[in-house]
Amino acid sequence: MIQQYVVPQFIDVENKIIGPITVRQFVIFLVGAGLMVLVFRMATFLMAMAINVLIFGLTGTFAFFKINGRPFHYFLLNIIQTIRKPTLKVWNKEISLKELSGKKKKEMKKPAPLIVKKSLSASRLTQIALIVDTGGVYQEEEV
Repeated sequence: MIQQYVVPQFIDVENKIIGPITVRQFVIFLVGAGLMVLVFRMATFLMAMAINVLIFGLTGTFAFFKINGRPFHYFLLNIIQTIRKPTLKVWNKEISLKELSGKKKKEMKKPAPLIVKKSLSASRLTQIALIVDTGGVYQEEEV
């Protein structure tokens, strides 16, 4: 008897803890609030307000903004990874005259001649197909 298993559904949905806010968003807001308090303690009032507006905007972006259904920080990590290690590798070797003159004529290979195959006629193709289909039992007639 075949065993049946329950297949999890909606595995990409995050758990909600406070209303519509997920655990990830809550942690991002905690870190943002901590940074805002730290800036408020260390800077003057006007400078702290300007920096805190920037921190609040970045926190909101990281918490709620999605690109192609993925959180923003994944998008940002993919951009950084692509900049550091691009996957497209192009080899563009240019041989200088010095390298060409340094090689001996014996080492340089001549290009292989092109082999021109004769095209088969339709009647020849049907004969070959008949030989293949019969497993070699049928032999074509010698003319």
